[in-house]
Amino acid sequence: QVQLVESGGGSVQTGGSLRLSCAASGRTFNVDAMGWFRQAPGKEREFVATIRKRDGSTYYTDSVKGRFTISRDNAKNTVYLQMNSLKPEDTAVYYCALGTIYYTNMIYYRAESAYNYWGQGTQVTVSS
Repeated sequence: QVQLVESGGGSVQTGGSLRLSCAASGRTFNVDAMGWFRQAPGKEREFVATIRKRDGSTYYTDSVKGRFTISRDNAKNTVYLQMNSLKPEDTAVYYCALGTIYYTNMIYYRAESAYNYWGQGTQVTVSS
């Protein structure tokens, strides 16, 4: 089993920044990718960003490109999401996810089915 623990959520004003962290523990030897999803009130959970462990390849949803940066520390089994220029529409519960299946095309990591394990989520609130 794998456990994921997110941290770093909070409340900021428009234009502010937050950095989310997600630490994985347990059977992490076969990690392929770690990603972030988010769910706003009344909406479906959506993909935000992902990073592949073996080569550091990243993939972002269009709405966060240029504002969010995903990174990883393989030695610590930790993934980060640096969120800058935050907007009210970024308000959501952010979930960390871990997948063990390799996909040659990064676009496949957009799907929830690409991930086996999920964190409990951390709230991000952006006020105008």
